[in-house]
Amino acid sequence: MTAANELKPVLVFDSGIGGLTVLREARVLMPERGFVYVADDAAFPYGSWEEGALQERILSLFEKLLAQHQPEICVIACNTAFTLAGAALREKFPEMTFVGTVPAIKPAAERTRSGLVSVLATPGTVRRAYTRDLIQSFATQCHVRLVGSENLARMAESYIRGEPISDDAVLAEIAPCFVEKDSDKTDIVVLACTHYPFMANLFRRLAPWPVDWLDPAEAIARQARRKVPLIDGAEHPDGFDFAVFTSGNPDFATRRLMQGFGLRTG
Repeated sequence: MTAANELKPVLVFDSGIGGLTVLREARVLMPERGFVYVADDAAFPYGSWEEGALQERILSLFEKLLAQHQPEICVIACNTAFTLAGAALREKFPEMTFVGTVPAIKPAAERTRSGLVSVLATPGTVRRAYTRDLIQSFATQCHVRLVGSENLARMAESYIRGEPISDDAVLAEIAPCFVEKDSDKTDIVVLACTHYPFMANLFRRLAPWPVDWLDPAEAIARQARRKVPLIDGAEHPDGFDFAVFTSGNPDFATRRLMQGFGLRTG
């Protein structure tokens, strides 16, 4: 039997605090594992970065993270990061297993009845060839609208912390997702940024008509569970379940939020 303190942690990585949507699901499926949550808040938001500089930053950051935390697996809970740097991470660190986050275009194409699907993402994810390839591979029979929001990730960070945000401002960001074509309407919106599911109830209230808001967090967590060995008799280890912020200085509201997710900071 493996002692609890020998279990390696699961590292969950995001540009900010949106990856907590994935962490929440992963904890349910992997209760015996400890978690290290890493928020690259010093570089947030990723969507506005130049691609080469951002990839270089992510690779450099993971060199340090893997050496310091020695995780069992890394979950990249960020569409922008994984669609840009996922292949490079796997090439540079072949001994590590990376579970990525990509826009849920395939399940959306399988579920839609109207054939009108929108992908709500960051500008970086919308620009990525990876996203276009997913559409070509799985959604050629659908009309897919890519909506790159400049502001929604920042709004989500504020919303998660309990700060007020304007209904009109949110509606302006999601309105392009809603398409009417002949007698059909958009019936699925893919939430292609892990920040966005935190705002799903707000989106539902403001939407001009009901749609299925597709959150990939559970599917990502299931994939991570498949990759992590389940050890009989293992107990949840001490010393993990903490959050790392690359700024080194999360504010009080963020620290309180981490505590709500059972994560230590500092």
